[in-house]
Amino acid sequence: MPAIRPGQVVALCVVALLTLGIVMVTSAGLSVDPAARQPLLSVLTGRTTIYAALAILMLVAGSRVNLHRLDPACSSRRWWLQIPPWLFVASVILLGLVYVPGIGRMVNNSHRWISLGVGAFSISFQPSEFAKWTLIIVIAWYLCLAGPARVWKFCTGLVPALLLICIVCGTIVLEDLGTAVLIGLVAVSLLYLGGARVAYLVYLSPAALACLYWMIASSEYRRARIEAFLHPFDDPEGVGYHIIQSMAAIMDGRITGRGLGHGVHKYGYLPEDTTDFLFAIICEELGLLGAALIATIFLTLILAGIRIAQKQQTSFTRLIAIGIVMTVALQTAMNLMVVTCLAPTKGIALPLVSAGGSGWLLTAFSLGLLISLERKPAEQNVDVSCACEPSVNEIAAAGSLSV
Repeated sequence: MPAIRPGQVVALCVVALLTLGIVMVTSAGLSVDPAARQPLLSVLTGRTTIYAALAILMLVAGSRVNLHRLDPACSSRRWWLQIPPWLFVASVILLGLVYVPGIGRMVNNSHRWISLGVGAFSISFQPSEFAKWTLIIVIAWYLCLAGPARVWKFCTGLVPALLLICIVCGTIVLEDLGTAVLIGLVAVSLLYLGGARVAYLVYLSPAALACLYWMIASSEYRRARIEAFLHPFDDPEGVGYHIIQSMAAIMDGRITGRGLGHGVHKYGYLPEDTTDFLFAIICEELGLLGAALIATIFLTLILAGIRIAQKQQTSFTRLIAIGIVMTVALQTAMNLMVVTCLAPTKGIALPLVSAGGSGWLLTAFSLGLLISLERKPAEQNVDVSCACEPSVNEIAAAGSLSV
């Protein structure tokens, strides 16, 4: 019997997470109003189920994409005629559209969404989700285009990459600090793996921390979230309410939970129970066993992704694989830390589980890209002899992953 491949493991994990997402989002969205109850057929054809089905289609579509053809070392076109630069331009334009009246939509006092279309034919999505995944491809493309020798230098190699990161993160951070931090951490990690000198990154870290401090200190609601994290019981009915209710839901679940559908905190006690704090409802209804199941699936997905990254024969695809895995891992960790009160409240969803439309679709497509990288370049008619050479940092990291 042939051994299961890492790409197949990733696909199974995605389907498992989407299935759990459908079940738990439906459970968390239950109402105490009998008139609001929906029949089974309505649940199966509901918004969450439709998005999950579309996410699986996006997973399949992503698995058919040939990322090797985006490698700048294998392209004869001028750099401005290649696809990654235009992905970056599209990301910046979409991020700017959130501030355009009639297109941008304010949710929870933040400009994070754009709506396209009219009435029933309109669609809404977060441009930051698109930018989060496309920046991985753009940074990997730039690092291979510049080459390790140039990236090792500050002005001609590192500065252009930092400008790309600052443009995206600087646009997002005004409305969504958590996503900006997530994108920045992944991008800087790719710079290190792509050959940037550690000394330069260390020298620039005080400036990054100063900017982070200023973004928190200059925002009243961000300061309030820090205070609520440090002293939640000082204002239990105000800024500390979120954290207290999340802790209560987790504690009430104990080992086996109250039972699926029998949680009580979803009935108006815990805000954002289907999105950012869905994991607290999972802990309440499925207990520690349900939480362990979620953690095991994510850990399996991440390990399979690391295995795919190790098998890459080109620096370009290896960086993309690492970027996708790091994004999923960091986003998962950030959400779990917020829900378990180990970090201040942020608008970070649990990938493929928390209710989401564009988030589910783009995450599934990106993981489909990861699956596509498992196929050998020879199977996709790609000549690896033109691939850019791996950097010293990348070789060292690959060696540490193999240990």
